[in-house]
Amino acid sequence: MVSFELSEEQQDLQQWVRQFATDYIRPAADEWDAREEMPWPVIREAAKVGLYSFETQAQVWGDPTGLSMPLVAEEVFWGDAGIAMAMFGTNLAMGAIFASGTPEQFLEWGPQCFGDIADPKVAAFCVSEPDAGSDVSSLRTRARYDEARDEWVLNGQKAWITNGGEAGIHVVVASVEPDLKSRGQATFIVPPGTPGLVANRKILKLGLRASHTADVFLDDVRVPGRCLLGGKEKLDERLAKAREGRKTATQNAMRTFELTRPVVGAQALGIARAAYEYALDYAKERVAFGRAIIENQAIAFDLANMRTEIDAARLLVWRAAWMGRNNKAFDAGEGSMSKLKASEVAVMATERAVQILGGAGYSRDHPVERMYRDAKIYTIFEGTSEIQRLVISRAISGVSIR
Repeated sequence: MVSFELSEEQQDLQQWVRQFATDYIRPAADEWDAREEMPWPVIREAAKVGLYSFETQAQVWGDPTGLSMPLVAEEVFWGDAGIAMAMFGTNLAMGAIFASGTPEQFLEWGPQCFGDIADPKVAAFCVSEPDAGSDVSSLRTRARYDEARDEWVLNGQKAWITNGGEAGIHVVVASVEPDLKSRGQATFIVPPGTPGLVANRKILKLGLRASHTADVFLDDVRVPGRCLLGGKEKLDERLAKAREGRKTATQNAMRTFELTRPVVGAQALGIARAAYEYALDYAKERVAFGRAIIENQAIAFDLANMRTEIDAARLLVWRAAWMGRNNKAFDAGEGSMSKLKASEVAVMATERAVQILGGAGYSRDHPVERMYRDAKIYTIFEGTSEIQRLVISRAISGVSIR
């Protein structure tokens, strides 16, 4: 954290991903936004070059500085957020397996999340429910253990699930002992083709339209005992501690969110940077009243503020990513700080970009209209801005603020 200079390897990775975004993602962005369908041709191209693969993602996550994954996320989402989310939804599922599973489970299920070059797959992380979005402790999806068959039986409904139904692997958080709230929950792998899992209601959205979002229904879904992430012995030990009122490990879903919040912040940064760069170029070329509009302070100051806020957010993202990778505690809610700042900067930057372009920015002839729609979700999903402020305020005060 002393040096802000990226290594040669990190710079090469950044340029490689940016080139892919330039060559494959940006040219396809308008089409897949309009179609509101999974951009499988782009995903297949990413698989061909190795960008979309378990091996690459594991290597990127393994960077001891923690910066490689935010670098990749920013560049892919700089290309287009909808297409990028179609791919990065898999990373959230993989993050859940890494956070809650054993090394053996990670190596077994991680590659299956991505498939292979000939047949790429996507994965889904299923937490939110119709009545339990930010309040993860109130999940109603239940998991019951059938000891005679060594199987877990899952029943419930998940809402707003990225890649829901399109995914091969679904990673599902369910309540084993509801009375224990979040401490009584566990995370399960639902393998491809498991009977009882359906996702027949696709959600039409304001933005991220190339990313498939759906409700997922689980009706007596049976999975083998080995599909419980972390194993039953570890779960039983944790539940016993919770029943006795003793402190237990962080709840599974929250552990995943802690690991991924800086990456989500980096995604928002990619959108913000793309909007800023487009607005800057436009302001240099657009002539009004006999001069380029960037020569007006109102425009120039907007762009200066956008660049300053983007760079400030990136520093928070990089700090949190480094801390998370090196097991540094988020004593002041640093992970939430990074996501909060970056998401609100994305909304601000895209809104100002539309304003700088004026009527042109409101039309679909320019991509800032799409970026504006895509940015808003970042203050809502993966923890709303209000929830991030709650996490930070609790962390810095030690008070259970509600």
